[in-house]
Amino acid sequence: MKIISNIDLLRHGETKSGPGFFGSTDIPLTEYGCTQMWAATESNDCRWNHIITSPLIRCKKFALALQQRYAIPVKQDERIKEIHFGDWEGCFPAELAQIDAESLTRFWNNPIKFPPPNAECLVDFEKRVLSAWHDITAQYADQNILLVTHGGVIRIILCHILQHPVERLLEIEVCHAAMRRIQVEHSQNHCTFRLTTDTPK
Repeated sequence: MKIISNIDLLRHGETKSGPGFFGSTDIPLTEYGCTQMWAATESNDCRWNHIITSPLIRCKKFALALQQRYAIPVKQDERIKEIHFGDWEGCFPAELAQIDAESLTRFWNNPIKFPPPNAECLVDFEKRVLSAWHDITAQYADQNILLVTHGGVIRIILCHILQHPVERLLEIEVCHAAMRRIQVEHSQNHCTFRLTTDTPK
């Protein structure tokens, strides 16, 4: 017997920091960022049974607002936090380009081989995200789930599903408040994943 579930991956909206290396930094949404997320969820036709969120405020605050509006249970999972950028945490690409353009270019081209100094290793990041992903798909096999999370987390999951090389995850575009739906088919201890929304660029 086959069991079908849907897992929607929602990236947080625009943050007050602007675009930069703010992985583990707890930056809140702008008012527009919150509007983006409401627009993404209210246009969605799925009735979620559970919401799982990153504990960072740019995700958690909106997840709790959804809980209050729709009475959907919310669970926080540390494993779907964004990657920590080490010495680059809190920096902007433009300023890093002035300081060390070569290191920044190498990072964009291959973040596994050329990570920021003292950053979380991309392979370790992949392991913790996929640990959460496998647990979620197993635990909620017959339900519809919303993950409120970050661009890096979504890229890791999409790389896994699409068999896209993780060192090229930055090729996958995940805009603010973008939502991707993964259909999960469970049969005899085996899962088949299918991306049912727009294919990433």
